[in-house]
Amino acid sequence: MSQTVTSPYGSWKSPITSDLIVQGTLPLVNTNFEGHNLYWAEAHPSEAGRNTVMCQSADGKITELTPAPYNVRTRVHEYGGAPFISNGADLYFSNFEDNLLYLYHEGKIRSLTSDSNRRYADAVVDKLRNRMYWIREDHSKSAIFAETTIVAMDLDGRNERIIVSGNDFYSNPRISPDGKQLAYLTWNHPNMPWDETELWVAEINDDGTLSNPKMAAGGAGESVIQPVWSPSGVLYFVSDRTNWWNIMRFKGNEVEAVYSLDAEFGSPSWVFGISDFDFINDTTIIAAYTQNGARNLSKIDVENGVLTPLNIGFTQFSSIASNGTDIAFIAASPTEFPRVIRMNAETCHPEVIKASSELSVDEQYLSLPESIEYPTEGNKTAYAIYYRPKNPDFSAPADEKPPLLVHVHGGPTSASSSTLSLSTQYWTSRGFAVVDINYGGSTGYGREYRDRLKGNWGVVDVQDSANAVRYLIEKGEVDQNRVAIAGGSAGGYTTLASLVFTDVYKAGASHFGLSELEVFAGETHKFESRYMDGLLGSYPEAKEIYYKRSPINFTNQLSCPVIFFQGLDDKIVPPNQAELMVEALKKKGLPVAYIAFEGEGHGFRMAQNIKRSLDGEFYFYSRVFGYEPADEIEPVSIENL
Repeated sequence: MSQTVTSPYGSWKSPITSDLIVQGTLPLVNTNFEGHNLYWAEAHPSEAGRNTVMCQSADGKITELTPAPYNVRTRVHEYGGAPFISNGADLYFSNFEDNLLYLYHEGKIRSLTSDSNRRYADAVVDKLRNRMYWIREDHSKSAIFAETTIVAMDLDGRNERIIVSGNDFYSNPRISPDGKQLAYLTWNHPNMPWDETELWVAEINDDGTLSNPKMAAGGAGESVIQPVWSPSGVLYFVSDRTNWWNIMRFKGNEVEAVYSLDAEFGSPSWVFGISDFDFINDTTIIAAYTQNGARNLSKIDVENGVLTPLNIGFTQFSSIASNGTDIAFIAASPTEFPRVIRMNAETCHPEVIKASSELSVDEQYLSLPESIEYPTEGNKTAYAIYYRPKNPDFSAPADEKPPLLVHVHGGPTSASSSTLSLSTQYWTSRGFAVVDINYGGSTGYGREYRDRLKGNWGVVDVQDSANAVRYLIEKGEVDQNRVAIAGGSAGGYTTLASLVFTDVYKAGASHFGLSELEVFAGETHKFESRYMDGLLGSYPEAKEIYYKRSPINFTNQLSCPVIFFQGLDDKIVPPNQAELMVEALKKKGLPVAYIAFEGEGHGFRMAQNIKRSLDGEFYFYSRVFGYEPADEIEPVSIENL
């Protein structure tokens, strides 16, 4: 066994390289059953991220149903989700390049629609009447004010007609087992689906139209998500009326709790098709939930209100589906990449059907996540996931504390995950401590915690990030003179706001970070066009708040080195936002670097650019914090250093 080498933090040699990281993983989503056939979608990095649908048949054989050039994605709400639905051996799907619906039938694929201005998602098949219901977003009149409706169409794509309209948004059309009722969700501006939604139920007429609609739950500041019919026809859903997203049911015209727990049985509906629970049989649910920052899988006896944990070796669960005999989901852990799991509903023995990556990393180099909670403003508590430096080949000098990288998630209505991230391990295996902040506004901690960000974006997230740093410094975990903060998009905004409005950081990295809020208020898509009403206030009434929270207006307060990574084709955060801040740092004589990528938009997709931004950030900190990287890294041009 080789002897551990004593070397300063940051200078450790690691097998987790940027070249390894850009080999990438296959994103896996949308598991669902059609009888014994299991379907899921996966993206292929080697084909520019093209999404395709895979099917495992009852005999275990796996087949790709949608080969190139088809790209099974939808742009409804821009973020998409649920782009396909199966019906027997047939598959209906949205193709990303033209927005059209296609039918896969007996190995052949043909188009069903012809208007590319119409986008489709989140379908359900009416087997009784041989028709489908889709969420449709029509852009023929306006992109920002696209019309969202629920439409019905025959299985051959004919007779498409609107059956529900009038509100800003719809999702989750679901047909009762007897085919007599359609349930669906709807909401209006300025609400996001985690703010307020309504669950409606209507009777289905023979011609596909609906009658006698009634609201079953929601409204009045309640977020209702994920409606699911039980096998006997009782409507279940997730509601946060108790502060926590718990499973409820609509029975006898009354809403009743199925199982009450201070935990989240739901997730924010950024995309269509999220499924955190499903029925095994009429009395048993398989459900995932988040409690105290940890993800769990369980069975729930809905008649007796008994929850039974399922400990199967994973710590992240999503996209849950059941056909009554088997259960399928996407699972992951701090040491394992996401994978499609199929398991018998009785034995609950997990079988890996498809792993998102074949990369193998020695677990000795993996830093395991630690959930931490710490005090923050207003005598409140905030949460984060902490990773210590970890490398079996090295140790640091006894008198040295590690540098800290604060990572801020995007959204901002989202959460940091403890799933294995090689990007995180890149840092920890080189001698950095990393803390992923779940600031107030993050999901997984209840409605009250989620609402802390209401009107306070750029305040609460900034405070909670800074207080995590102070907490770790007070605990003696990290070097207070070597603290950096980094994030992308909305996380990049919090990064820049933190660098401008606090003095706890000694360096920062903005990856396509938002610095001018007024521009974003007027130039985004329909789904998010009123998002900042809740985060900051309605515009232009709250124009002064937008100004005061925009880092670009306070560049004079920047006081530490910053590196900027920017896509030159970014339409959400134009390059000039980064360039103005770069110029301000130059004038102040502070170290600053700017790396711009041709052909990249909001988020980097090209392997060479992902590699460059990761290595470039590490190199930048090495010059600022004074450590010597073990790897040969292409230098970054840093002004004023």
